[in-house]
Amino acid sequence: MQLVATEMRAGNIIVYNGQLHRVMQVIHVTPGNWRGMVQCKLRNIKTGNQLEHRFRSEDKVEKASLDTHEMQYLYSDPSGNHFMNTETFEQLSLADEVLGDARGFLLPDTVITVDFYEGRPVGLELPNTVVLQVVETDPPLRGATAAGGSKPAKLETGVTVAVPQFIDTGTKIIVDTRTGEYLSRA
Repeated sequence: MQLVATEMRAGNIIVYNGQLHRVMQVIHVTPGNWRGMVQCKLRNIKTGNQLEHRFRSEDKVEKASLDTHEMQYLYSDPSGNHFMNTETFEQLSLADEVLGDARGFLLPDTVITVDFYEGRPVGLELPNTVVLQVVETDPPLRGATAAGGSKPAKLETGVTVAVPQFIDTGTKIIVDTRTGEYLSRA
């Protein structure tokens, strides 16, 4: 599928220089009496390298046609991270490189969306928020309020996030998977 460069949006996956790239950021630039252009930040899906490219506004870009499937996270072991297709019940193992930072937000039975290109998994989308339990943090300060600063807290998946001073070990919190930030208590 062909797109005009001005139709690109953040999150699209395009074929650029023969490889798949995820569009991370799009800025439309119209400098004075020059022709308009589209400044994009692209991330190579295979290598993870990020680059910037300037497209002319009339350039055509090939949008990758992806198949998406809902997958349920089962478990991880040394051979990979195991998922089950919720429609066909087929199991699939994904390497840590495919998951990236998403690994820190996965608990068993979490349902995610996995993008496939030519039968290979190339990306995934987590739910916007997850509920995780704090397993290690400093004790809460007496009289601490939400405006009292933050402290690091290790969650049950191994990821560390900054939480308010009043959060204690064992507390379940809501974390934004897009930014990795604490939102509230669950």
